[in-house]
Amino acid sequence: MNMRLLLLAILLTLPFSKTSAQYTDVINTNRPGVSEGAFAVGRDVIQLETGFSYGKEAHSLLDTESTGYAIDYTLRYGLLFERLELNLTGVFHSDAITYRAFTPEIEKDIANFKRNTIGLKYLLYDPHIKRELRGPNLYSWRANNTFQWRDLIPAISIYAGANLDLDKNNPYLPVGNPTVSPRIVLATQNNWDGGWVFVTNIIADRFTTDYPTYSYILTLTHAINQRFSFFLENEGIMSDFYADQLIRGGAATLINQNFHVDLSVTYSFKDTPSILYGRVGVAYRFDLHKTDEFIEDKDPKVRKERKAAQKAEKRNAKKRRKSNNVEGETK
Repeated sequence: MNMRLLLLAILLTLPFSKTSAQYTDVINTNRPGVSEGAFAVGRDVIQLETGFSYGKEAHSLLDTESTGYAIDYTLRYGLLFERLELNLTGVFHSDAITYRAFTPEIEKDIANFKRNTIGLKYLLYDPHIKRELRGPNLYSWRANNTFQWRDLIPAISIYAGANLDLDKNNPYLPVGNPTVSPRIVLATQNNWDGGWVFVTNIIADRFTTDYPTYSYILTLTHAINQRFSFFLENEGIMSDFYADQLIRGGAATLINQNFHVDLSVTYSFKDTPSILYGRVGVAYRFDLHKTDEFIEDKDPKVRKERKAAQKAEKRNAKKRRKSNNVEGETK
């Protein structure tokens, strides 16, 4: 199926509605993977996420080998209200390449930014807020303590940004690549009981240029306890300029509520080129959040359900009082 048609089909089938994110007491980071989570960092929170990678690549067709390093960085800021985030993301890469097809072998060093993107992320829908506003099911213990199909409904956000490619001679980009090009990400996130988090990204990058890139990222994270977690991630990249299938895995630890450290490895399934990189990363937030944003629910269906539940609870309480009185009289 054409990738553009697939992206359009997924966008049209997803339900969209407006709601708000919630500030968290513990740092909310996209690391150690490269996917974009659905939630913002919180109003007035400034957060820096960065990492250093080192590894090797080998291209079987071009008969080249390279050793390189990369520095990635993301600066995130909770703008205006809880569900909106402004962020700047970039990757600087350096490679020492050996062309083995020549005699003697030719060596060449290259270095530049693979990416610099500034954009906004907005949380469109969070199913957990409606569930909290509705409160627990007063009629069913099972509904509150076992898996429900509604748990598969994710939080949904949209990211829109602009790639800033200032160097026309950048060896990591196609020749003639424009200075400014668009990037759009549809991000979903499921937070499941037991410390499991599943994030998906569907990405359209530089799609107005001669070499558009379409990709997806799937990230599964499991928190072992309050401080340690591990993750597994798959990224698929489709483009006439560069295509790949990457898998990542690693672990992260929470040093304190504002400081996070992670380790990960990236591996490619193909040999054009083969890729093996290790990465160490950190994330730190400057928590300037002062007041919580209270959410007023305006959904008449939710209000109706809540009132019905409250009335039912009052009736049950009245029946219990009568039953207690009858038992007291018979004793």
